[in-house]
Order: sequence, then C-alpha cells, then structure tokens
Amino acid sequence: MNPSDESTPSTPAAHTGATADAAMPVRVAVSRLADIVKALPAIWVEGQVSKLRLRQGLAFLTLHDVEAEAVLNVAVPSSNLQAVSPPVTEGSRVVVRGRPEVWVRRGELVLRAVDVRAVGVGELLARLEALKRTLASEGLFAAERKRPLPFAPRRVGLICGRASAAEADVVENARRRWPAVSFEIREVAVQGVQAVPQVTKALAALDAMADVDVIIIARGGGAFEDLLPFSDEALIRAVAATETPVVSAIGHEEDAPLLDLVADVRASTPTDAARRIVPDVAAERTALNEHQRRMRRALGDRIERERTRLALVRQRPVLADPLAPLRLQRDTLVRLRGQSRAVLREHVHRQHTLLSGLSASLRALSPAATLDRGFAIVRLLDGTVVRDSQQAPEGAHITINVAVGTIAATIAPSAQPAHDLEVPK
Repeated sequence: MNPSDESTPSTPAAHTGATADAAMPVRVAVSRLADIVKALPAIWVEGQVSKLRLRQGLAFLTLHDVEAEAVLNVAVPSSNLQAVSPPVTEGSRVVVRGRPEVWVRRGELVLRAVDVRAVGVGELLARLEALKRTLASEGLFAAERKRPLPFAPRRVGLICGRASAAEADVVENARRRWPAVSFEIREVAVQGVQAVPQVTKALAALDAMADVDVIIIARGGGAFEDLLPFSDEALIRAVAATETPVVSAIGHEEDAPLLDLVADVRASTPTDAARRIVPDVAAERTALNEHQRRMRRALGDRIERERTRLALVRQRPVLADPLAPLRLQRDTLVRLRGQSRAVLREHVHRQHTLLSGLSASLRALSPAATLDRGFAIVRLLDGTVVRDSQQAPEGAHITINVAVGTIAATIAPSAQPAHDLEVPK
C-alpha cells in the first residue's frame, strides 16, 4: 500500500474510517484487524470441545465456555491432535496454546494452535473439590435446607436424556409401584456443552408449574467427563434456588457429582429414584390390611375386657338388689328420727322443769307477792317510795299501792308515824 495513495481522497484504499464519510471497505478493515491480532503473543486457552471437524490435515475445534456461553474457534494440525492422550472427542476438556489470527475471507477470529493437552482427571477432581468447598461454605449442602419429599406426589417432573434408559427406568418403575402417578417429562442433552443450559432451563420450567410436586434429574452411568455437567456451578446454584424438592439420580452408586450434594434427596440410580418418590401400592395395601387386622384384634380384646368388667359389676350386691341400700338408709333415718325426738322431748322436759322453778322463785321474790301478804307501798305523787316518815309531812299527798288497786291519801296533822306496820288487806 502506497502512502501517497492514502492521501488521495478519491482512492477507496485511502479511506481511514475516522468518520462516516471516510468509511473504509470491509477488506481494509479486516486486513488491519488481522495485522493487529497477528501482533498479539501466544496464549493458553481452556474450554470444552463442543464441535470437532477434520479437514485437509487440520482439526477444527469449537471450544465452549459453559459459564459465560462463549465460544472460540481453534485450528490445530491433525497430527498434533492425534498425539493427545486420552483422545480428544466432543465433550472433552482441553487446554490449547496458540496465536490468535483473523481469517480475512471469513472475518473470523481463530486461534492457530500448536499444542493441545487434555485436562487430566486429577486436575478436574481438584477443581471440583475446590468448588465443593466453596459451595459448602455457602451452606448449599446443609442438611437443614433439605426438603422432604411428598408421600404420594400428584405429578412428577422428570429431566432426562432423549429416549434414554433412565427415563424408562424412572417412569416404568414408578408406575409399577404407584399407577396413579403422572409425569411431566423434559428431554434434554445430558452431556456435552448443551447439557447445563438445557437442564437449567428445564428445571426452571418445571419449578414454575404448580402441579409438579417433585423434580427428578436422571441420567444413566457414563465416563467421568460425561457426568461433569452435573457438577457445574451454574446448575448447582439453580437446583439450590428451586422451590420444588429435587431428586438427583445421576449415574450409578459409585458416581458422585455435586448435584447429589445439593439435591434434597440423592438416589443411587434412576430405578432407586422411582422407588423413593412414590410408595409401593402393593406394600401399602399389605400394610393397610395388617393395620386393619391389628385394629380388629385390638377392638375385639377391648370389647372382651369390657364385657368381663360388666359381668363383674353386675355381680355386685348393689346391682343384685338395688333397693337394699335404700332400705338400709331408710331404717337408719327412722332410727335417727326416733332418737332425735326422744332427745328433744327430754330436753324440753328439763327446760320446762327449770322454767317452773325459776317462775316460782321469781314469784316469791316479786313485789306483788309481798303485797299479797298484806304489805303496801307508799309513794309520793312524784312516784318516790316513802321509806321514812319524814318524807311525808303533814298535809302531804300520798298513794298507797296494795295487792289490788291504789289508795290516795293525805297525811293528817294528828297522824302518828307508823314504822314497820303491815297494812291489812
């Protein structure tokens, strides 16, 4: 490119793109970007292989970052890729080293790799262990946040692979145990780069359905790498945020993805999940029959005990002759009434005798008795009793009280005082 050409406004290559009027052609823009990218140093990139294509001695990889939903195209010589152990396949996690470049014809950013390494199981386990510690410190695995499963769910949400054996195991075994159960099934990718977003989306949809009482996430066994999506942090946090109880049924007994720790119930296999979510109708019927038998026996024993107690009660004297107590009480009442009357008569007699004696004494001591014997009481007109002749001088008016009646008198001048004279009647 000639600098003098860039100074000529009429030449398309001279456009700088600084303004809309000076926009540069696509080929110029891509070329300049390619030059900028080409100057960048080599970098290491880690990701999961979502696509793998072989063409003319080159292997084209699409690296996927699950958490950020980002992708990067990588071109690497086929011979370099074939030397990787274990072999790289779609779903593998790899680390590649290369220089970024822009393919001008397609306008694509490509990492031209020269070194490809598989992420080892040991390294993945170390990362999972670190993630496990982080999530555990946040309380996502705590036992107190686990929710109990309903006894007989109306509708079960099932997240599984398309036409998978896990789906058949859960549905068939659950319906065999509890024919009334119904399912809301979401078939998704259960391995590879699409597993986490699809499982998370299905989980949110089932959690939003009011008639879904429990959700099962099921997958059959597989390689360690195949089960990695079920230890993904985004999926683990999505399960922890659900309102509906979640059952994890991933792989076999020896498999232990982090989903098992955050789920409310961990089932060792999809078949075990079916056993845990619904009761066994045959076992429940047997248990019901046994409870009925025990209830009948208990009721029969209770009736027999009450019958025996009733027979013993009926043999008691109070029931053999119900009037006997009444007669006994009647005789006691008659006896006590006679005794009361006798005591009362004796008391009245004693009180009458005492009263008669007191009356005689009262009469003997009464002034009226003295008057009956011929004595009299002399009083002045003001009622004063005359006890001394000096109290009644000559001409004094007096009254004389005798046994019957009162005599009015006046003291005559010649009257001689009389002392202790008894006035005859």
